[in-house]
Amino acid sequence: MPLVSGVGLGLRRELLQQLASQKPDIISFFEVAPENWLPFGGALGKQFRRMTEQYPFICHGLSLSLGSPDPLDLDLLAALKQFFRQHQIRLYSEHLSYCSAGGHLYDLLPMPFTSAAARYVAGRIRQVQDILQQQLVIENVSYYATPGQEMSELDFTLEVLQQADCGLLLDVNNVYVNGHNHGYNARDFIAALPSNRIVYGHIAGHYQNKLSGQPALIDTHGSAVCADVWQLLAFAYQQHGVFPTVLERDFNLPPLSELTTELALIQHYQQQAGGCARQVAPMAAVQ
Repeated sequence: MPLVSGVGLGLRRELLQQLASQKPDIISFFEVAPENWLPFGGALGKQFRRMTEQYPFICHGLSLSLGSPDPLDLDLLAALKQFFRQHQIRLYSEHLSYCSAGGHLYDLLPMPFTSAAARYVAGRIRQVQDILQQQLVIENVSYYATPGQEMSELDFTLEVLQQADCGLLLDVNNVYVNGHNHGYNARDFIAALPSNRIVYGHIAGHYQNKLSGQPALIDTHGSAVCADVWQLLAFAYQQHGVFPTVLERDFNLPPLSELTTELALIQHYQQQAGGCARQVAPMAAVQ
């Protein structure tokens, strides 16, 4: 199976027909949320299948709820395992957060930054890896509150990575947003991450809430990437080598030509930092 490298795009259904007929050459792979595609058969399912037969795909989950007090959803994991086989999915990532507690909460809520929570979520990640028989990649998330905080976001993330022995999806925009909102240096955070854990990256736009006395940044994926986040991505490449990177745009979708311009910027910073992106082996099996 081909390796994942280069520049990726988050595939939204609104783009499916256009990309199926005229995929820009700059796109090396696509990322999808499997929950958005699992229910579909018929014409839409067949169209998606034609795409996965032609191009490399990775998955970024929304509802595994790794930090939840609820039991892991074994039915979802079984469906994911089948979906990955059916569509030759190269990688699977999820959020270092939770979205259920006695029912679905319809949001990605922050984990308490405590040693107990790190042990708990690391154990759940190991369970998922055992069930799926592949590595899970976790994403650092944006958050707007720190309930029960006993350690820094960085120390919590490092503890989970070490205990779970999993990969990291480095969301550069999330680091920028959190650094601004919580008063830490985003470059220091990125520099302290273990290079060997970074499997791939995300970059996206955010919104500045100017209504509050202290303007906050909100991670939206609904606008163009700002100049400061581009520079932070370039810094991440300099620190860790060039990793495959996905452009996320979830709504306010511009014309494909505008998305292609941002994809070209990812490629520009990859080349500036040393040429071709390092390749990532597909779906490493857990021993």
